[in-house]
Amino acid sequence: MEEIARNKGHWPNLDTVLTIEKTVKDADLPPKRTELWKALPRQMMYQTFKTTLEYLEGSGKILIDKDDRVVWVGAESDVLEGLYKRALKVR
Repeated sequence: MEEIARNKGHWPNLDTVLTIEKTVKDADLPPKRTELWKALPRQMMYQTFKTTLEYLEGSGKILIDKDDRVVWVGAESDVLEGLYKRALKVR
């Protein structure tokens, strides 16, 4: 997170973070990063968008896979629930 603070000049506000979260959660299929940016209800600078994605990924709410798709894994995630059910149980 410190690297984000040093290298970025465009800071997202809470409304921006919540808008991106909702768009990712509501997507039928995980969108690619640029598809997500274009699907937002209002335009924002790409630098601000990237900073927000770095924050969401660092906080464990999203994952960005090798195909550059953004996957929601927050608290209400079917993906996370499926992974948890298949996980190895350790005593």
